[in-house]
Amino acid sequence: MEERRTLRGFTNKLYGGINLTWLGVILYAVGTAILTTIFLVVPIFKNTSFMRMGETLEAWIFFAVIIIANAKSPLDSALKTFVFFLISQPLIYLLQVPFSWQGWGLFQYYKHWFILTLCTFPAAYIGWYIRKKNWLSLLILMPVLILLAYICEDGLKHVIHQFPNLLIMVVFCILQVILYLYAFTEKISQKIIGALVPIAIIAVMMLIPKNVDFSSNRFLPEDPVLTENAVVTVDDTGIADISVSGTGEDSTVLIRAHAYGTTSFTIKDGDNEYQYSISIYEDSLGVSQIEITSR
Repeated sequence: MEERRTLRGFTNKLYGGINLTWLGVILYAVGTAILTTIFLVVPIFKNTSFMRMGETLEAWIFFAVIIIANAKSPLDSALKTFVFFLISQPLIYLLQVPFSWQGWGLFQYYKHWFILTLCTFPAAYIGWYIRKKNWLSLLILMPVLILLAYICEDGLKHVIHQFPNLLIMVVFCILQVILYLYAFTEKISQKIIGALVPIAIIAVMMLIPKNVDFSSNRFLPEDPVLTENAVVTVDDTGIADISVSGTGEDSTVLIRAHAYGTTSFTIKDGDNEYQYSISIYEDSLGVSQIEITSR
């Protein structure tokens, strides 16, 4: 019982008991930006759960919910969350410039985060009502819970096949779901629904065939030297369209994938004929792969 009171006291303090002034929001934004930059540029964090802080949303959901839950009104929530992202996200790119081979070119990737920053204003305005701890709170929380479940599912692939890679990220997402259901819902039925709906949606999504639509330039087995007269014939264009994209010593083909599967293609170049099989598939981590073999 004492542990339960301690946990409730902690969540009440974290989500509603912090006097988050404007100065606090600014320092919060700068601090999280510096921390994220460290995770992105220090080699020891490469390809770890910590590096994901600068690539995916699970950490930023956590940071945003703290602001939202400690705001004084819906407008206060919207303004402070918007300013938090408006400061933190470009600052992350700015701090990375001296350490990146792309230099100022890094800011080409900020567009995605700027759009996300704009979305935080209405999202945080609505999100303030999670403080009510009722069915409306659960309804508002549901997209967040589903997103965390989706990120968790993606991380689990890495944990299963490359243990313990991304294990911390997976645990972090699960703990967030548990924490939000504990802090912002009161009825057992709300907590159960809040846990089961994201799991069910992710399970359904995993059963739906993924849309395949990507392009890739590839060298051919045995490195044939092709000319501009080379013509490609694909047995099943429903799987991929293939064309010659490079000739001479740098002969390559451009593959436009449309579906997972295996088919054959032939390249005729004057008196020469080259026959290949191509397999387009999804590996154990959910990454699309292409394999070309000679026939």
